[in-house]
Order: sequence, then C-alpha cells, then structure tokens
Amino acid sequence: MTYDESTAKQLAKDAADIVGRYPVKRSALLPLLHLVQSVDGYVSPDGIQFCAELLDLTSAEVSAVATFYTQYKRRPNGTYQVGVCTNTLCAVMGGDEIWRRVSERVGVGHDESTADGKISLERLECNAACDYAPVMMVNWEFFDNMTPETALQLVDDILAGKDIVPTRGADKVVSFKETSRVLAGFDDGRADEGISAGASSLVGIETAKQQGWKGQDK
Repeated sequence: MTYDESTAKQLAKDAADIVGRYPVKRSALLPLLHLVQSVDGYVSPDGIQFCAELLDLTSAEVSAVATFYTQYKRRPNGTYQVGVCTNTLCAVMGGDEIWRRVSERVGVGHDESTADGKISLERLECNAACDYAPVMMVNWEFFDNMTPETALQLVDDILAGKDIVPTRGADKVVSFKETSRVLAGFDDGRADEGISAGASSLVGIETAKQQGWKGQDK
C-alpha cells in the first residue's frame, strides 16, 4: 500500500475502532469502506487491500461488496456528490427537466465528474422524500421542492466555492470525504443542527393528534 506513515497510522487507529464494534470482524466491512473513502475520496485499490488484510478477506470479496452499493465509488469522486431524483414522482414533478438542465450546466452525465473535481453527478432512484418532490441531494443532504432554476443556482454556488445549505439537516453541506467519515461511524458533532423533519413529513402525526387518534394496544 502507498499510504504515507501519518495517514497509515491514523487509518489503522480508526479501523481498529470500527472493528472493535463488532463481534465478528468481517461485519465491519461496510463502515471500513466508508473510512477508506474518507481518506482517498473513493474506494481505491489501496483501500480494498487494506480492508482485505484487516478482515482476513480476499480483495475479490471486498471488491464484490464495494461494487454492489452505489455509495461506494470506484474512481476518484468529486468534492460534492450531486444527485437528482428521477424516480416516478420526482420525474413527473420536474425531476427529468432538472436532470437535463443540471447535466447541461456542469457538462457531465450520470456517474461522471467535472474536470475540476468539484461535482460528481448521478441520477438517483428515490430519496425517500416524495413529500418534497422533486428532490436533489448533495453528499446525501436534502434539497427539497427543487425547480430547474434553484437546481442551477445550487450547482453554480458549488462551482463558485460557496457554502451550500440543505433544506433539512446540518447547517451546511460538508465535503464528500467528511461525509464518508460520518458514514463510517465517527461523530462530527453536527447531529443536532437544523431540522430533521419538515412540516410535510409531519402532517400525518399532527392530524392524528388533532383528531385524538391513538394506536391500539396489543
């Protein structure tokens, strides 16, 4: 592996923390892949070898997992992973047009990155946020009720190096590497920032409260 001494030392320390969470160490593979992605910006050959040696797996076994899940990238990723939902509801609400306009603006298609490395673009299959369709995500933070115009402003802000603020969640979107470290299970101290659920998501429970509806005890 080609990690420098300092990086290798920190990586080993963090990996030991992750592996220690599981009674069977191979169960640590998914967060370990996020960890190496937080270092390399993607699941690199070095990262695959590191995980394989640590967990007594073959590189083929690690690669099989890394290629199954779309959150793991197999080539250098942009600082911001920009996803446009084009599943059914988002598509009919304008997601297809948002995708077309954004792709034209940044000059790349699905699973491609801009030359400056700032944006990697992808079509998303449902963000589980249909009450806010059409929806985009940047490093898996929500941008709700988007229009072609607001979508273009979003990518323009990213390209200009501005901080971007999601509709729900943290106070601003951090880099792909920083997000990957959180997904590996390391707290960044930002869990209580912003709102976790918007008004549209809470309509059902608010209606139940107003009507006095209660679940039945079994």
